[in-house]
Amino acid sequence: MLVDSHSHFDAPEFDADRAAAHARALAAGVDIQIVPAVEAATWPKLKAVCAEFSGLHAAYGLHPMYLDAHRPAHLDDLRNWIERERPVAVGECGLDYFVEGLDHEAQQLFFDGQLRLARDFDLPVIVHARRAVDAVIASLRKVGGLRGVVHSFSGSAEQATQLHKLGFLLGIGGPVTFERANRLRGLVASIPLEQLLLETDSPDQPGVTHRGERNEPAYLPEVLEVVAGLRGMEPEAVAAATTANAKRLFRLS
Repeated sequence: MLVDSHSHFDAPEFDADRAAAHARALAAGVDIQIVPAVEAATWPKLKAVCAEFSGLHAAYGLHPMYLDAHRPAHLDDLRNWIERERPVAVGECGLDYFVEGLDHEAQQLFFDGQLRLARDFDLPVIVHARRAVDAVIASLRKVGGLRGVVHSFSGSAEQATQLHKLGFLLGIGGPVTFERANRLRGLVASIPLEQLLLETDSPDQPGVTHRGERNEPAYLPEVLEVVAGLRGMEPEAVAAATTANAKRLFRLS
C-alpha cells in the first residue's frame, strides 16, 4: 500500500478520465490519496470527488497562488466547512514568494488564519512553501501547537531539522527523480524516516519518466523507487514507513 499525501485529484485535468486514473492508481498500489483544496469555489467539487472514489480524503484550505480569489470571509466559511465536513487536514495553505505579484501581507493573513483554524480543530496543516521556508517556520512557531507537512519540500537540511522539531513532515515527489536535484536527493537520503511522506502533487510536478505529461497518482511508485534507492532501503520498507507516517499524521484508520 502507498499513500499519495498530496494529490489534486479534483483538478479539471482529471475530468475526462478520473475513473480510469483512479483505477490505475489502485492497480499501482496507491490506495489512499490526500486531496487538498486551493480555493473556496472548488470545495464542493472536491467534496463530491472524494465521496465518489474510494480512498480519497479531503482537506480544505486557501492556496497562496490563488490569492486573487480569496476574501477574508472565506476564513469564516472555512471554519464552517471544517465543522461540518470534518476533513483530515487544513490546506493547502502557505506562502509563495516565488510568483510575482502575490502580496506578502495578504498571503500572511490567510496563512495565519488557517494555521489558527488547524490548531483550534486539532488538525494537521498541509503547507505550500516556495522561496518562503523561513517565513513559514516563523509562522508555525508564532501560532504554535501545530503539526502537518510541508509538501514538495525544497529547503535546506537545517530547515528540515527545524520543521522536524516543530512536528512537521516533508512531502517528497517528482522533483527528487531528477538527477540534477543534488541537494534534495542528499536531504532525502538523510532525513529521519519518520519525517518522510511521498506525494505526486498531481496533476503537476511529474517525475523524470513522465516529464512534460500530466502527473497522476499511479506514478507514485516511481518516487518510491528513487527514495528507496537514495536511502539504501528496500522499496517495501519505505512504502510501509511512509504509509504509517501518513496514517499517523492524518489519523487514518
